[in-house]
This record gives sequence, structure tokens and C-alpha cells, in this order.
Amino acid sequence: MEGKRRLNRAEVFTFVNPWMRYFLFFFSFVFWVFSLLIVAIGVYAKIQKATDTVRNTFLIDPAVILIVVGVVMFFVTFCGCIGALRQNIHLLKTFSISLTLVFLTQLAIAVLGFFYSDQTRDALEKFVKKAIVHYRDDLDLQNLMDYIQKEFQCCGWNNYTDWSWNLYFNCTHENPSSERCAVPYSCCTPVPGESVINTMCGFGVQTMSPLEAHKSIHPVGCVDKAAMWIESHLLLVGALALGTALPQIAGIVLSHILISQIQYDITSVL
Repeated sequence: MEGKRRLNRAEVFTFVNPWMRYFLFFFSFVFWVFSLLIVAIGVYAKIQKATDTVRNTFLIDPAVILIVVGVVMFFVTFCGCIGALRQNIHLLKTFSISLTLVFLTQLAIAVLGFFYSDQTRDALEKFVKKAIVHYRDDLDLQNLMDYIQKEFQCCGWNNYTDWSWNLYFNCTHENPSSERCAVPYSCCTPVPGESVINTMCGFGVQTMSPLEAHKSIHPVGCVDKAAMWIESHLLLVGALALGTALPQIAGIVLSHILISQIQYDITSVL
């Protein structure tokens, strides 16, 4: 009889805060849906390509990066959704640990990037060099490079002559390509009033001096322009970093509180 009374009281009263429980559920659900969208976009982009032409660009393929990020988000947020909804301690612990690992990984990358700036710059240079080499092999990679060069008004990594890394734009006399010594149109300075983009505006630019090239393209490398942009937008960069970190910290804290409440609820019944 005493055991029955305890169970009846447990059905009426619980230490688990329903507002916190459902807030964590909806918080995880929103990011879970977002992760599905990311995976869908990545898979769609991947199946649109011929696999034999992008084999060498697997690690820098934007579609692959989207799929990996989406799958990780899906796993983490799924544990948060079901764990909060079903009050499952094991799933909530998995959610908390996974989210903590993701947050610490991001923090470690940021700290190492700050203290080992030279090594970070070398690693990014290798990444961009590979992207330039395979510029014509992967449409997504091509669009990404064009977008970066347009937005930052830059060309190449160090300067516009970096485009000689590419087979088509290589500026050696032995290169039979019609684009020899050229740069992509995304390096070009826009002409006022021009409605149609001249995709041949960068032809022969690599044979020019920086002073001459400046008349038709942005000769400065993207690494310098990116550094200048970050320095002039420190408030925005800080806000983006905070906006990325706060939801993760909130998820970790809420899951820990919910786990402790569920555990306390179980021990009170026993």
C-alpha cells in the first residue's frame, strides 16, 4: 500500500520542469530540421556531379563538407530531441557529451589558429592551392572560389599569379590552353553600367605587372583581403562567434539540468 501511494504521488508531482524539458526539445528539433536540410542540399549537390571528375577534390568538396556537418548535427540534435521528449537519461547524456566535444573542438581550432597563425596560414594555403588546381574540375568549388574573390575583391591566395597553379591558367609557354596566363572573371573589377559580365576580362593578365593588372582586376591576394576584412569587422566576427557558441552552451547547460532533475525524480520514487 505504501509503495502504491508513493507511485501515485510520483504521477502527480515531478521534479522535472516541463518548460525546460519542452524548450530543450524544440531547441533540438529546430536544429534537427536544419541538419536534414543541410544533408539534403549536400546530397543533391553531390549526385549532380560526375564522380570520376571530383575524386581528387573529395576533402575540399563543399557538398561533402555539408554532408559531414549535417550528419554530425543530425546525430547530436536527434539525441537531444528524443532524450528531452522521452526523458531518456542515456540519450541526454549522449547529447550533452557530443555537444561538449563539438564545442571544445571549435574552441581548440580557434585557439590554435590564434597562437599558431603561421601554421594555420600554411594549412589554409594548401587548401586554397588545391581549390585553385581543381577549379575547373568541380562546379561547386568553382562557384565557391568565384564567390570569395568577388566578395573580398581579391585574386588568388597571395596574388593573381597563383592561378598558374591551375592547368588551364598556367602561364608557361608549353601550355596549349586558350586560357593560358588568364585569371577567372571573378578577379575582374566591375565595369560601371555593364549588364553582361565579360568572362574574358582576365585573359593575359598574368603577363602584366601589378600596376598594369590593377586596371582590369583586383591583384591583391585573398589572404591579405581576408585579414583586412576581419580587422575592420571585429565586432561582427565576435558577434558571429558568440552566436555560434551560445546555443551550444545553452544546450549543454539545459541537458545537464534536465538529467539531474530526472535522476532526482527517479530516486524520490525509489
